[in-house]
Amino acid sequence: MNVTDVRIRTMEKEGKLKAVASITIDDCFVIHDIKVIEGDHGLFIAMPSRKAQDGTYKDIAHPINSDTRAELQKLILERYESVANSEMESAAQ
Repeated sequence: MNVTDVRIRTMEKEGKLKAVASITIDDCFVIHDIKVIEGDHGLFIAMPSRKAQDGTYKDIAHPINSDTRAELQKLILERYESVANSEMESAAQ
């Protein structure tokens, strides 16, 4: 699997949700609505999900092993940090 693009849309409001990401895999498959969330132990990603009838949330798309999840999280959080730093620099000018 080769992630060929990572796009970040930061959130302007205060709260735990910091951004929403989209990734493109192998220039031919995209996954939207990956959330960047500030947790008790730092930033993490949450895969797109939908609410089931019983009130629980079920992932719509997700990695099937921890190595792939870690790789995706690393790529998305690196891109988020880059975009967030860029926005802070622009706001300071």
